[in-house]
Amino acid sequence: MEQSISFKIGKGSIAHNARDFTASNVDSNRSQYNIEYVNKDLKQTYHELFDDAVTKYNARQTRSDRTIPNYYEKIRMGKQEKVFHEVIVQVGNMDTMNCLGKNGELGKVILDEYMKGFQERNPNLYVFSAHLHMDEQTPHLHIDFIPFTTGSKRGLETRVSLKQALKSQGFNGGSRSETEWNQWVNAEKMEVAKIMNKYEVKWVNLDTHNKPLDVLNFKKEKRKEEISKLDHEILTLKKQYNSLQNMTPYLNDAFNALNNEELWLLPEPNKLTLASTYHKNIVQPKFSKLRAFIQPLINQVFDIVKELINLKTQLIFLKNENTELKNSIDELSYENRELRRDMNKLKKFFGKDTIENALTFKIVKSKRKEIHK
Repeated sequence: MEQSISFKIGKGSIAHNARDFTASNVDSNRSQYNIEYVNKDLKQTYHELFDDAVTKYNARQTRSDRTIPNYYEKIRMGKQEKVFHEVIVQVGNMDTMNCLGKNGELGKVILDEYMKGFQERNPNLYVFSAHLHMDEQTPHLHIDFIPFTTGSKRGLETRVSLKQALKSQGFNGGSRSETEWNQWVNAEKMEVAKIMNKYEVKWVNLDTHNKPLDVLNFKKEKRKEEISKLDHEILTLKKQYNSLQNMTPYLNDAFNALNNEELWLLPEPNKLTLASTYHKNIVQPKFSKLRAFIQPLINQVFDIVKELINLKTQLIFLKNENTELKNSIDELSYENRELRRDMNKLKKFFGKDTIENALTFKIVKSKRKEIHK
């Protein structure tokens, strides 16, 4: 059996997750089959995690306006970090893993086993609320956690930070598509896949968590995939070609053996008389059979060579196109920086409000023209 793995960012409705109220998509008769792993008060959890660090920080301050009266409110009102994060984990979909279907209980077992190892795997993601729902279409987990880092030399020793929390767990990030978050999500999906394998369920990787690329980046990624595929095909054809070339000495030996057969297989008497008959009745039929066997191999070699030439031509074309796409992206990035620089200059010269009002007026004017057409 094959199933996908969904790992999405949730809205973080803790009351809904805990079933403090019943939404329209919930079958309350089946809520008894839900599992509640943890359900702690969010503000109280903040006190438990950060009060010691806040007290130490405040004690070092010489000005009262730099102290932190309430760390929860500081994060809630700030823009750098979210108060908490939620992920929704699901195996399959409403058609393949429906709660009322034959696979519903299997989905519950897989997710339950995954959840039981979540906190141990993720020591820097403090789970204060986690629920497995069986009263909707498909079994799924809501995991709400506070990401934190410890041992900070500036500010609070223990503080909220998703990036640093994931870094502490070994996810250092890289390119735009290989951020700390994406690396962590892939690692967690692998954990779900391991559990699925135990129950003979194969993971079909759909990469649902990745954000869509812009058009140029999308084309660039597709070109990379095509080039990688062509490289693989070329390698396979080269192996076949080399294999057929290795057969050449053996085929030559076979030809020589057939050509010399009359010299050592002919009976001693009447050699000259029998040579022609023997060659016609024995050697030639064997030679024809061998030629019939070899000819397709020869044709196959020529076909492989032609295919190699075609593939190399395609590869060169795709690599050139890939370079052009990269250059286009660089040019657009440069133009974008230039436009931003010009906009900032205009804002400084005319004032931010003046520029924004002008842009708004231009948009409204354009919409009015469209309506009157």
